Amino acid sequence: MPRVTVLQLDARVPIDRLAGWLKDLRVGCSLIPLYEKPVPPLGSVGDGLIILGGRMSVREPQPWSAAVADLIADLHSVQVPILGICLGHQLLAEVLGGEVSVGADAGPEDGPVEIEWLAAAAEDPVLGPVAAGGPALFAESHHDVVSVLPPGATELARSKKYPNQAFRLGSALGVQFHPEASPELVGKWADQDGQNGRELVRRLREVDDRVAANSRAVIAAFAEQVR
Repeated sequence: MPRVTVLQLDARVPIDRLAGWLKDLRVGCSLIPLYEKPVPPLGSVGDGLIILGGRMSVREPQPWSAAVADLIADLHSVQVPILGICLGHQLLAEVLGGEVSVGADAGPEDGPVEIEWLAAAAEDPVLGPVAAGGPALFAESHHDVVSVLPPGATELARSKKYPNQAFRLGSALGVQFHPEASPELVGKWADQDGQNGRELVRRLREVDDRVAANSRAVIAAFAEQVR
Protein backbone atom coordinates (compact mmCIF):
# COMPACT_ATOMS: atom_id res chain seq x y z
CA MET A 1 0.00 0.00 0.00
CA PRO A 2 1.43 3.43 -0.91
CA ARG A 3 1.73 5.99 1.87
CA VAL A 4 1.56 9.79 1.88
CA THR A 5 2.49 12.29 4.55
CA VAL A 6 0.02 15.09 5.24
CA LEU A 7 1.39 18.25 6.85
CA GLN A 8 -1.19 20.09 8.95
CA LEU A 9 0.05 23.67 9.34
CA ASP A 10 -2.78 24.99 11.51
CA ALA A 11 -5.07 23.35 14.09
CA ARG A 12 -7.99 25.26 12.53
CA VAL A 13 -7.44 23.62 9.12
CA PRO A 14 -7.77 19.84 9.63
CA ILE A 15 -7.56 16.96 7.18
CA ASP A 16 -11.39 16.74 7.14
CA ARG A 17 -12.76 14.68 4.21
CA LEU A 18 -9.29 13.72 3.02
CA ALA A 19 -8.77 11.06 5.70
CA GLY A 20 -11.76 8.96 4.66
CA TRP A 21 -11.08 9.35 0.96
CA LEU A 22 -7.45 8.22 1.27
CA LYS A 23 -8.55 5.22 3.33
CA ASP A 24 -11.13 4.28 0.68
CA LEU A 25 -8.46 4.65 -2.00
CA ARG A 26 -6.14 2.32 -0.07
CA VAL A 27 -3.47 4.93 0.48
CA GLY A 28 -1.82 5.04 3.89
CA CYS A 29 -1.72 8.45 5.56
CA SER A 30 0.67 9.85 8.16
CA LEU A 31 -0.77 13.12 9.54
CA ILE A 32 1.85 15.46 11.01
CA PRO A 33 0.46 18.46 12.97
CA LEU A 34 3.38 20.89 12.73
CA TYR A 35 2.16 22.95 15.70
CA GLU A 36 2.91 19.86 17.83
CA LYS A 37 5.51 17.81 15.95
CA PRO A 38 8.67 18.53 13.93
CA VAL A 39 8.82 18.51 10.14
CA PRO A 40 9.57 14.92 9.06
CA PRO A 41 12.86 14.10 7.35
CA LEU A 42 12.91 13.40 3.63
CA GLY A 43 13.30 9.66 4.08
CA SER A 44 10.14 9.26 6.16
CA VAL A 45 7.70 11.10 3.86
CA GLY A 46 6.77 8.00 1.89
CA ASP A 47 5.40 8.13 -1.66
CA GLY A 48 3.88 11.63 -1.65
CA LEU A 49 3.30 14.79 0.35
CA ILE A 50 0.13 16.82 0.91
CA ILE A 51 0.41 20.27 2.49
CA LEU A 52 -2.86 21.56 3.96
CA GLY A 53 -3.90 25.18 4.30
CA GLY A 54 -3.72 27.60 7.21
CA ARG A 55 -5.50 30.73 8.40
CA MET A 56 -2.20 32.59 8.70
CA SER A 57 -0.39 34.38 5.86
CA VAL A 58 2.57 32.91 4.05
CA ARG A 59 4.41 36.05 5.22
CA GLU A 60 3.98 35.17 8.92
CA PRO A 61 7.09 33.24 10.00
CA GLN A 62 6.33 29.96 11.75
CA PRO A 63 8.66 27.64 13.70
CA TRP A 64 8.37 25.15 10.85
CA SER A 65 8.79 27.59 7.93
CA ALA A 66 12.44 26.93 7.05
CA ALA A 67 12.20 23.16 7.50
CA VAL A 68 9.06 22.91 5.33
CA ALA A 69 10.74 24.97 2.63
CA ASP A 70 13.74 22.64 2.67
CA LEU A 71 11.49 19.56 2.55
CA ILE A 72 9.55 20.93 -0.44
CA ALA A 73 12.77 21.72 -2.31
CA ASP A 74 14.27 18.30 -1.56
CA LEU A 75 11.13 16.35 -2.55
CA HIS A 76 10.75 18.39 -5.72
CA SER A 77 14.35 17.74 -6.68
CA VAL A 78 13.78 13.97 -6.56
CA GLN A 79 10.32 14.20 -8.20
CA VAL A 80 8.19 12.97 -5.29
CA PRO A 81 4.54 13.98 -5.89
CA ILE A 82 3.47 17.02 -3.84
CA LEU A 83 -0.03 18.49 -3.52
CA GLY A 84 -0.25 21.94 -1.92
CA ILE A 85 -3.70 23.19 -0.85
CA CYS A 86 -4.46 26.92 -0.30
CA LEU A 87 -1.62 28.04 2.02
CA GLY A 88 0.20 24.89 0.92
CA HIS A 89 -0.25 26.05 -2.69
CA GLN A 90 1.17 29.46 -1.80
CA LEU A 91 4.12 27.90 0.06
CA LEU A 92 4.90 25.75 -2.98
CA ALA A 93 4.87 28.82 -5.20
CA GLU A 94 7.21 30.83 -2.98
CA VAL A 95 9.67 28.00 -2.29
CA LEU A 96 9.92 27.23 -6.01
CA GLY A 97 10.54 30.87 -6.96
CA GLY A 98 7.10 32.49 -7.35
CA GLU A 99 5.38 35.30 -5.46
CA VAL A 100 2.28 35.60 -3.25
CA SER A 101 0.16 38.73 -2.78
CA VAL A 102 -1.17 39.07 0.77
CA GLY A 103 -4.64 40.58 1.02
CA ALA A 104 -5.09 40.68 -2.76
CA ASP A 105 -6.89 43.72 -4.16
CA ALA A 106 -9.89 41.88 -5.63
CA GLY A 107 -10.81 40.61 -2.17
CA PRO A 108 -11.38 37.12 -0.78
CA GLU A 109 -13.02 34.12 -2.42
CA ASP A 110 -15.30 32.18 -0.08
CA GLY A 111 -17.77 29.39 -0.73
CA PRO A 112 -18.41 27.58 -4.00
CA VAL A 113 -16.27 28.99 -6.83
CA GLU A 114 -16.30 27.90 -10.46
CA ILE A 115 -12.85 26.94 -11.69
CA GLU A 116 -12.04 27.39 -15.37
CA TRP A 117 -9.39 25.05 -16.76
CA LEU A 118 -6.64 26.12 -19.12
CA ALA A 119 -5.57 23.91 -22.01
CA ALA A 120 -2.64 22.36 -20.13
CA ALA A 121 -4.94 21.01 -17.42
CA ALA A 122 -6.23 18.35 -19.83
CA GLU A 123 -2.80 16.67 -19.75
CA ASP A 124 -2.24 17.00 -16.01
CA PRO A 125 -2.16 13.62 -14.24
CA VAL A 126 -4.15 14.93 -11.25
CA LEU A 127 -6.46 17.61 -12.64
CA GLY A 128 -6.95 16.12 -16.10
CA PRO A 129 -9.85 13.80 -15.17
CA VAL A 130 -11.85 16.69 -13.65
CA ALA A 131 -10.85 19.17 -16.35
CA ALA A 132 -12.27 16.80 -18.98
CA GLY A 133 -15.74 17.62 -17.67
CA GLY A 134 -15.40 21.38 -18.18
CA PRO A 135 -15.57 24.15 -15.54
CA ALA A 136 -15.88 22.71 -12.04
CA LEU A 137 -17.10 23.89 -8.65
CA PHE A 138 -14.79 23.74 -5.63
CA ALA A 139 -14.87 25.17 -2.11
CA GLU A 140 -12.67 28.22 -1.52
CA SER A 141 -11.65 30.28 1.51
CA HIS A 142 -8.69 32.60 1.00
CA HIS A 143 -7.52 36.20 1.14
CA ASP A 144 -4.04 35.80 -0.38
CA VAL A 145 -3.17 34.63 -3.89
CA VAL A 146 -0.26 33.39 -5.98
CA SER A 147 0.47 36.47 -8.08
CA VAL A 148 3.60 35.24 -9.93
CA LEU A 149 4.18 31.61 -10.81
CA PRO A 150 7.59 29.99 -10.24
CA PRO A 151 9.89 29.98 -13.29
CA GLY A 152 8.94 27.12 -15.57
CA ALA A 153 5.59 26.47 -13.88
CA THR A 154 2.43 25.96 -15.92
CA GLU A 155 -0.83 27.67 -14.99
CA LEU A 156 -3.64 25.11 -15.06
CA ALA A 157 -6.73 26.93 -13.80
CA ARG A 158 -8.25 30.29 -12.94
CA SER A 159 -11.46 31.76 -11.57
CA LYS A 160 -13.35 34.86 -12.68
CA LYS A 161 -11.57 36.77 -9.91
CA TYR A 162 -8.02 35.37 -9.90
CA PRO A 163 -5.51 33.56 -12.14
CA ASN A 164 -3.18 30.86 -10.86
CA GLN A 165 -5.88 28.79 -9.13
CA ALA A 166 -3.71 25.78 -9.92
CA PHE A 167 -0.19 25.28 -11.26
CA ARG A 168 2.25 22.48 -11.86
CA LEU A 169 6.03 22.45 -11.79
CA GLY A 170 7.46 18.98 -12.18
CA SER A 171 6.11 16.74 -9.43
CA ALA A 172 4.57 19.68 -7.52
CA LEU A 173 0.91 20.65 -7.94
CA GLY A 174 -0.62 23.61 -6.12
CA VAL A 175 -4.36 24.32 -5.90
CA GLN A 176 -5.87 27.44 -4.34
CA PHE A 177 -9.20 25.70 -3.68
CA HIS A 178 -9.91 23.28 -0.80
CA PRO A 179 -10.67 19.75 -2.07
CA GLU A 180 -10.58 18.46 1.50
CA ALA A 181 -13.08 20.87 3.09
CA SER A 182 -16.70 20.09 3.97
CA PRO A 183 -19.36 22.84 3.95
CA GLU A 184 -19.31 22.88 7.75
CA LEU A 185 -15.56 23.47 7.90
CA VAL A 186 -15.71 26.35 5.40
CA GLY A 187 -18.59 27.83 7.42
CA LYS A 188 -16.50 27.64 10.59
CA TRP A 189 -13.71 29.57 8.87
CA ALA A 190 -16.22 32.21 7.78
CA ASP A 191 -17.47 32.60 11.36
CA GLN A 192 -13.88 33.03 12.54
CA ASP A 193 -13.46 35.81 9.95
CA GLY A 194 -16.60 37.61 11.11
CA GLN A 195 -18.68 36.53 8.11
CA ASN A 196 -22.04 34.75 7.92
CA GLY A 197 -20.91 31.16 8.24
CA ARG A 198 -24.44 29.76 8.31
CA GLU A 199 -25.26 31.31 4.93
CA LEU A 200 -22.01 30.01 3.45
CA VAL A 201 -22.78 26.49 4.69
CA ARG A 202 -26.24 26.72 3.10
CA ARG A 203 -24.77 27.75 -0.26
CA LEU A 204 -22.16 25.00 -0.18
CA ARG A 205 -24.64 22.29 0.83
CA GLU A 206 -26.81 23.17 -2.16
CA VAL A 207 -23.98 22.21 -4.53
CA ASP A 208 -22.07 19.74 -2.37
CA ASP A 209 -22.83 16.79 -4.60
CA ARG A 210 -20.84 18.51 -7.35
CA VAL A 211 -18.14 20.00 -5.09
CA ALA A 212 -17.52 16.70 -3.26
CA ALA A 213 -17.41 14.69 -6.51
CA ASN A 214 -14.88 17.08 -8.08
CA SER A 215 -12.79 17.16 -4.91
CA ARG A 216 -12.74 13.41 -4.46
CA ALA A 217 -11.75 12.99 -8.12
CA VAL A 218 -8.71 15.24 -7.55
CA ILE A 219 -7.64 13.22 -4.51
CA ALA A 220 -8.22 9.93 -6.36
CA ALA A 221 -6.03 11.10 -9.25
CA PHE A 222 -3.31 12.22 -6.82
CA ALA A 223 -3.51 8.81 -5.14
CA GLU A 224 -3.08 7.15 -8.52
CA GLN A 225 -0.04 9.33 -9.25
CA VAL A 226 1.44 8.34 -5.88
CA ARG A 227 0.66 4.69 -6.55
